[in-house]
Amino acid sequence: MADTTCAICSCTPRPGRTFTFRGTKGQSEKCLRCALGHWPMLRRSLLTALLVGTILAVLNQGDRLFSGSWVSAFYWKIPLTYCVPFLVTTWGALSNSRR
Repeated sequence: MADTTCAICSCTPRPGRTFTFRGTKGQSEKCLRCALGHWPMLRRSLLTALLVGTILAVLNQGDRLFSGSWVSAFYWKIPLTYCVPFLVTTWGALSNSRR
């Protein structure tokens, strides 16, 4: 297997640590650091987190949200509710594009 270089930073990642993305100029290989900054993947992850996080927040905390009885735990529970779908979507995209 030939060594591949990252299309963004030109580093040479270890074998099995490259990620393939399709773009307007064809496929490109990226290292993990550059793959984490791939805007189409981040945008999809953010939109998924917004949709799924909102549904989960309403399902799990809806009674307290709509009654107006906010508790201090909301300040960490609500952001965490949005982080989980973001991380799962990003991990799925990266594991699917891993080479």
